[in-house]
Amino acid sequence: MPDKITVAGVPVDTRHWIGGRRVASGDTFTDVSPIDGSVLGEISRGTPAEAAAAVAAAKAAFPAWAATSRAERARILHAVADGVDKRLEELAVVETTDNGALLRSHRRGVMPRVAHNFRFFADWLLTLEHEDFETRGHRNHVSWDPAGPSVLITPWNAPLMLATWKVAPALAAGNTVVLKPAEWSPLTASLLADIAAAAGLPAGVLNVVQGYGSEIGDALTSHPDVRRISFTGSVPTARRIAASAATQLTPLSLELGGKSPLLVFADADLDLAVDLAVEQYDNAGQVCLAATRLLVQESIAEEFTRRFVEKASRLTQGDPRDEATDIGPTIHPRQLEKIDGFVRRATAAGARAVIGGHAEDGRYYAPTLLTDVAQDSEIVQEEVFGPVLTLQTFTTEEEGVRLANDTRFGLAATVATGDRARADRVTDRLVAGTVWVNCFFVRDLQAPFGGSRLSGVGREGGTWSFDFYCDLKNTVTAPEGWQDHG
Repeated sequence: MPDKITVAGVPVDTRHWIGGRRVASGDTFTDVSPIDGSVLGEISRGTPAEAAAAVAAAKAAFPAWAATSRAERARILHAVADGVDKRLEELAVVETTDNGALLRSHRRGVMPRVAHNFRFFADWLLTLEHEDFETRGHRNHVSWDPAGPSVLITPWNAPLMLATWKVAPALAAGNTVVLKPAEWSPLTASLLADIAAAAGLPAGVLNVVQGYGSEIGDALTSHPDVRRISFTGSVPTARRIAASAATQLTPLSLELGGKSPLLVFADADLDLAVDLAVEQYDNAGQVCLAATRLLVQESIAEEFTRRFVEKASRLTQGDPRDEATDIGPTIHPRQLEKIDGFVRRATAAGARAVIGGHAEDGRYYAPTLLTDVAQDSEIVQEEVFGPVLTLQTFTTEEEGVRLANDTRFGLAATVATGDRARADRVTDRLVAGTVWVNCFFVRDLQAPFGGSRLSGVGREGGTWSFDFYCDLKNTVTAPEGWQDHG
């Protein structure tokens, strides 16, 4: 197996990054581009031995990194961000080749956000404080102490952005990291290791172990030296991770996707509402926050559907490297089969495909809108994670909110209305970690992000990230009893 492969003209190391050096495994797994099915390379396939070595490296590096001053940690994280900026084009083309998302999005939004993740948490670290307060004359002082080695398990739909959303605050907090990227899109995590090393991040502070979660996941999540685990992915996998982490009572942060609603009221700007709805096809529907359940007030449903179909029919699906493409391929044939299975079962149960409803060329799933769906049906209740939307109608505000909340999930919700009072009433009653009103996907790292119900445990962003990656300590000091040793 070659130690390096070339992807879109960019050399990428195929080995793990453990303790500041490259480590190969005896076995490999094949990384395939979703764009055309071409083999990108053979990637080191981690075993429990490599997982244990990465945790050991993180444990060994932790005392020195935790003792590093906030200012120095922030300086190094800014240097990592600088490295991302310098290699932005390389990161963009490699990630597009590896996971099939639009190259224009990687260039203009995703990779700049990767650099911003590091800069934001570096800067937030320098302002992190809680005002001292008194209790019967005693001084209370709150501090954030680094917790220890952290295992971060990240998904394939936005590999580097979502990885650095975890890596950056964990490192800023003074923790060391073992990053396990998704096996369907591992390449930019390897490039991140190179960038971090070049920026001066000490050996062992960031480790990257590639492979299958079924083979190395338990070795990472049940390890007694791991102090934090953060995972983004599916509910079934989260249950396995939680059971594994329970052996050591390791704190968990879980972001588990959703089945988010888009509520469109009759008083909404209809063109805006249609734009918001069509936007849910972004990244071929492979977005945890996507509002896949369109809930439209009955009096405007016919006109909304007509405009939606007209706009969605103008979307261009194809090669994500083409600037004219709006929707790229599905990440993997198995995911395509999963999406198609959902749609086939739904139509067999009576749903009607207004648009789409089929795969194309074995790699692309046509943007799909299903109507005539029952509230308790699988297609309404379960996350598809593909370009598949359902449309249901409601008559009253009360009914709309009830339908919006009637799933096991609670990650996000979107509301389209021209009535500010209604917006306030509805958002107060929606079960969701994030609610957008007359907009979508406006994100700020200062804000808490996470979900309710089966959409997750905990929140990420701003001080909430540091609260998770640190052990919070309150020091209470008596006002008297000091001896003068001068």
